[in-house]
Amino acid sequence: MDQSFADILVAAGQLLMGALFVWGGLNHFGPAGESIVPLLAARGVPMPRESLYAVSVFEVLAGACLMLGITVAPAALGLAGFTVVASIVMANFWDLPAGQPREMLKGVCASNAAIVGGLLIAAAEAL
Repeated sequence: MDQSFADILVAAGQLLMGALFVWGGLNHFGPAGESIVPLLAARGVPMPRESLYAVSVFEVLAGACLMLGITVAPAALGLAGFTVVASIVMANFWDLPAGQPREMLKGVCASNAAIVGGLLIAAAEAL
């Protein structure tokens, strides 16, 4: 494959992956974030509002780094770790009885696993 085309694909992938986290992080500072705070509290997260804001700032900054091609490997690895932890805390389908909510959260976990895979590829590409 032509190296310049490969570089364009990597840049496009980083842009899209980073945008996902920038958008998600910024979204937590509005009404959507307020609906997440009680869920975090119910799952035992200490200082749920402050924790949400802290990880949201991280999401925005690391996502922007990914988008701009700045410190890509650490940003991608940090976002991969964040995604794993967020999936365990927030998409705990294994605690739900069989039914639509459980199936929906299984899909969320599968999507998050794919996102982690893309982040690991981005990190490896940047090393």
